[in-house]
Amino acid sequence: MANHKSAEKRIRQTEKRNERNSYFHKSARTAIKELRNMTDKEEAQAKLGKVSSMLDKLAQKNIIHKNKAANLKSGLAKKINALA
Repeated sequence: MANHKSAEKRIRQTEKRNERNSYFHKSARTAIKELRNMTDKEEAQAKLGKVSSMLDKLAQKNIIHKNKAANLKSGLAKKINALA
């Protein structure tokens, strides 16, 4: 256990951040999964902008690595362009 007030505060802050970050990460994964399952090209194009912006924000806040965000966006764009 923590012996200093500052260490106790750090523990509280870390728990709060972990909870917030895992929420954002999980919601992004859900959005990606929904986008991958879409079959309508116009709908998918519209949703791609929102999902890519979400991924950029996650990368900016260091929740995911910037290269992972780029790879995910690239793969999603390829998949959407391949739709009929």
